[in-house]
Amino acid sequence: MPRQKASRGAASAFQQVQRQARTLLMNLRKDIRSKESVLNKLKEEEARLESMIGRGGAGAKAVSGGPRGRVNWRNVLSALPKQFKAADVRNVRGVKQKRPSEIFAAITRWIDAGAARRRARGVYERV
Repeated sequence: MPRQKASRGAASAFQQVQRQARTLLMNLRKDIRSKESVLNKLKEEEARLESMIGRGGAGAKAVSGGPRGRVNWRNVLSALPKQFKAADVRNVRGVKQKRPSEIFAAITRWIDAGAARRRARGVYERV
């Protein structure tokens, strides 16, 4: 019988440690969320200030190597000649760093929307 009491005591001590660890983990996650919120606000303020001085926020993103941001594909289509190839799409400003899969996905969306049509293999036409 004494062994069972010892094992129960060990189990309850382990449960207490688990409970404490769970509480610490929850507090840590809460701290991380609050710090991420502050960081996001600071990044927004940085972008606002950069746009005020005319840099547009591109400088910080180019240095970090992060994504370049969203592309307005309608504007890209309007900047293309009447007949174009995927290589022409890549030459439009802001699309140079996009993957080929993203470019072909955009062309497919244009075709599905009726904004472009396929003329021949690799040749498309604005409608």
